[in-house]
Amino acid sequence: MVPVCAACLREPAPLSAEFFCLNCRTPFLNSFPLDSQGRCMLCRNGQRGFDEAYCYGAYEGTLRKLIHLFKYSGMRRLAQPLGGLLADALPRDRQFDAVAAVPLHWRRRWQRGFNQSELLGKAIARRRGIPVIKALRRGSATRAQAGLSNAQRRENVAGAFRARRRVAGLRILLIDDVMTTGATAGACARALKKAGARSVSLLALARVDRRFKDQADFDKRRGPV
Repeated sequence: MVPVCAACLREPAPLSAEFFCLNCRTPFLNSFPLDSQGRCMLCRNGQRGFDEAYCYGAYEGTLRKLIHLFKYSGMRRLAQPLGGLLADALPRDRQFDAVAAVPLHWRRRWQRGFNQSELLGKAIARRRGIPVIKALRRGSATRAQAGLSNAQRRENVAGAFRARRRVAGLRILLIDDVMTTGATAGACARALKKAGARSVSLLALARVDRRFKDQADFDKRRGPV
């Protein structure tokens, strides 16, 4: 039984915006940051690493609280209802060959007792009928991303991930709980593509919506990853 009332589980709403990047689905207040094809600067410059991204909602309010209960309070049973939100965020016509999770460093996993992204990955894999593979390992413990610029975040995780197996020709669905700038997911995607992945699509529960709130405030509230 999930230790959260049904009303709270129904409360999180999908992220909405009039303007989104075609590839990474970053929301914008207007179309100015997008090119004629609807892509943001990072996507059109090939700096993302992953091919596309889907997220359910904004990292705030009830969704943020549910993620914290799941991630920091050990409420593993929340993986199933949160996995349902992931399923809602992913277009039904998108096809994938395997699900892979963003890995934790072994010390972080030992402290927490589980990898929240792995549990979410198993939940979405069951719904989509595709296998989960342990495709990545985190070879180094990087410093906290909080307080770093976008460029510093990318530099911080560059080379931190390695593929554990060949994934040649596979369309990989990469799972994470929260997308801030996408630097960590991008580093994972590059490692998968180096191992031969045909494509890497990111699916996350929530993303930091920087249209209205200061990034530093979200980093302060987010806590360790």
